[in-house]
Amino acid sequence: MNYQETLDWLFKQLPMYQRIGKAAYKSDLDTTIKLLKAIGNPQNSFKAIHIAGTNGKGSVSHVLASILQQAGYKTALYTSPHLKDFRERIKINGDMIPKQDVVEFVDKYQTVFNSLEPSFFEMTVGLAYYHFARQEVDIAILETGMGGRLDSTNVCQPLASVITNIGHDHMQFLGNSLEAIATEKAGIIKMGIPVVVGKKQNKVDAVFEKTASEKYTKVTYADAHFLMKKLHQPELLYQEYDVWHKDELYLSQLRSPLLGNYQDENLATAFQTLEVLKTAGLLRYKKEDLSLGVKHTVEQTGLMGRWQILSTHPLTICDTGHNPEGIRQIVQQLFSLKYENLHMVFGMVNDKNPETILYLLPKKAHYYFCKPNIPRGMEAEILEQHAFKAGMRGHAYSSVTAALRMAQNNAGLNDLIFIGGSTFVVAEVV
Repeated sequence: MNYQETLDWLFKQLPMYQRIGKAAYKSDLDTTIKLLKAIGNPQNSFKAIHIAGTNGKGSVSHVLASILQQAGYKTALYTSPHLKDFRERIKINGDMIPKQDVVEFVDKYQTVFNSLEPSFFEMTVGLAYYHFARQEVDIAILETGMGGRLDSTNVCQPLASVITNIGHDHMQFLGNSLEAIATEKAGIIKMGIPVVVGKKQNKVDAVFEKTASEKYTKVTYADAHFLMKKLHQPELLYQEYDVWHKDELYLSQLRSPLLGNYQDENLATAFQTLEVLKTAGLLRYKKEDLSLGVKHTVEQTGLMGRWQILSTHPLTICDTGHNPEGIRQIVQQLFSLKYENLHMVFGMVNDKNPETILYLLPKKAHYYFCKPNIPRGMEAEILEQHAFKAGMRGHAYSSVTAALRMAQNNAGLNDLIFIGGSTFVVAEVV
């Protein structure tokens, strides 16, 4: 098979959560463990940093990868889902896995797939670990897909376990309370391995500390050590910070291309993770590596879809935030901007409760409802009906492209177009 035939076979044969939802979910690690054993347990051949959390884990992963790459480490990065190209999930020093390597892996282990019947995610983790081991990476940054305890990436032995924050997402799998969700995320904590948590959250701190105590390790909270003091933002395309660590100036005028207000917390989490590992003698880097790594995160890792500016006339922004906590932060930042009229191109997946999201959105906006082009996508007409009950006005469109085109036709030069509601809506515009 060539690459496209290989990809078509994978999409057809292996159940994929991003496309079909719950039917692709596995509630144990048995298949992952068997698959990794069949391909030689590659996860034992490289060092790693393992990252879980409701929001921010993708950004933290990319920042860490960029900084360590800047510091001279051969750095692997595993993230999900992809936006444009399946190979975005598996990178080394910013380069996607070669197509031929995907073809050769599937060809070599196709009988194993037929026997074990892994999910698409389980296969992808196996491919990533196999690729990282063969390429002899110095360190791999591994982002969980969902949860942590039962996530396929959790078959690893990291240098540090990182948890960004806890919010309401994937509750049909992880539980209906923040404590239950935190328990699943805390499942990445390993015996004697340091734990970094992005911020203190009263409802879940006890969960992390209890799990850490049982694993003979301790929790370090990034927000207790790092303060990101935002400076005047002279340009639309970057933010600047003075970074304080334990009441001392740590970095001056740090320039970041990550434009979401929520990135303050993610940068602090990345810095605290590196500080913990440097103090333990497990990593080496200079402060210049931190500054340059952050500054070049987008170009060195290919990060997309996080408060990404697509154009400036009119200002057009997309963001993958899709749960209540993420949407609140997006709306807060939208309200901080100056514009004449707000146009919202918005779509969701059908296993989310639309009311929990829609009531958070601005009422004074023009809405263009659309269905992301995946089987899980919520029909635009259904979303429009829910939105009408929530006091929002707009129309349903046949596709994300059609919705965006109409927003662009209607928007004036001083208006703002926002595109979001789902990772898969954003994937169609970046």
